[in-house]
Amino acid sequence: MALAFDKRRENRLLVLPAWFDEANKLRRLTVEVMRRLDLAGIDCVLPDLPGCNESTAKLADQTLASWRTAAAAATEHFAATHVLTVRAGALLAPEGLPGWRYAPVGGRPVLRAMLRARTIAAKEAGRSERTEDLQAMARSEGIELAGWHVGAEMFRELEGAEAPPGLAEIEQAALGGPALWLRAEPDEDAAQADALAAMVAIGMAGA
Repeated sequence: MALAFDKRRENRLLVLPAWFDEANKLRRLTVEVMRRLDLAGIDCVLPDLPGCNESTAKLADQTLASWRTAAAAATEHFAATHVLTVRAGALLAPEGLPGWRYAPVGGRPVLRAMLRARTIAAKEAGRSERTEDLQAMARSEGIELAGWHVGAEMFRELEGAEAPPGLAEIEQAALGGPALWLRAEPDEDAAQADALAAMVAIGMAGA
């Protein structure tokens, strides 16, 4: 399944979204960027990663390899000419596809944020959970973090995963506002969507 603005135009952008809790907080921004690019004459597709949204696959069974395979398959199926990755989506960028990575983040910081949220929630509930114990369990059995079931293999892979080079980087500061993934609840920012869409559209026009 995928959200697509597809009119069979020449410029075709694959969008690889943020993950886990950040996926919720950045969904609106991501879709609003796609709407603006559609108006600029650019086809955009946002595929569901296996185990997420409308996918029937189990999230706990997913690995970086399975998600990278899915990203490559989406590239081919939709004949993408460029890619825009959002946050940890940069870890899945198809090899050789030009494009941009917005505020890329490696696997370890993604896990660190969710582990911290779990230990805080446990403390508020009167339980004591140590990050070291959770990590050990996750590496052998998998773990539930912020409502997401992360399998053992995925957890181990993310501990050392870094975004590959090759894409042009767009830093958060370039959008002119605070990062939406740091807010307590999902939100939107039209000015940031305008800025990000403009950078991508100008870049594709230049290409």
